[in-house]
Amino acid sequence: MEVRMEESWKRELKGEFDKPYFKALTDFVRQEYATKQIFPPGGQIFAAFDTCPFDKTKVVILGQDPYHDVGQAHGLSFSVPDGVPAPPSLVNIQREISDDLGKPMAQSGNLERWAKQGVLLLNATLTVEAHRAGSHQNRGWEEFTDEAILRLAQDKEHLVFMLWGSYAQRKGAFIDPAKHLVLKAPHPSPLSAYRGFFGCKHFSKANDYLISTGQTPIDW
Repeated sequence: MEVRMEESWKRELKGEFDKPYFKALTDFVRQEYATKQIFPPGGQIFAAFDTCPFDKTKVVILGQDPYHDVGQAHGLSFSVPDGVPAPPSLVNIQREISDDLGKPMAQSGNLERWAKQGVLLLNATLTVEAHRAGSHQNRGWEEFTDEAILRLAQDKEHLVFMLWGSYAQRKGAFIDPAKHLVLKAPHPSPLSAYRGFFGCKHFSKANDYLISTGQTPIDW
């Protein structure tokens, strides 16, 4: 089956494209886009992979679902396009970066510049129906994104995995902390950020680790 995706990722994940679950997922997603308002726009479903090639990935930030309000989702977890107000979780991420690194609060919620530096902003589920959070869960996306994380964890070394909240921590439970830096904290949502996301210092810890393993730090 032909899937349009950045070449290094396509090589890593090619074994998935002909599996029955992926064919069923593709049929489901096509039908949803044909009959409902679905986010992100169709050409941006694989934006996380397209913007951050497998070969260039240094940091992985796991989200759960794309944003489900109009104009927010563009295929990168936690990110919104330029000109779109940052949702509450993203505001809290930007606040932690500001506190951790002593930087002014970011003016834009577009995290594409992170992706271009090697930060894979990956949601567990890559599509969602408008105004219906979780509507495309348990359709096959999770199996696909599990495989992407597995390929990274097995085939690369010295990655940083940021696992925020119990969902991301369960999804990344198999990652070997002797081979990679696994950072865990509560989710940055307003419901849980005060339980330890604020003050987690994941962004400075990530950069310290990257530097210590001979890699270029991320300009957060």
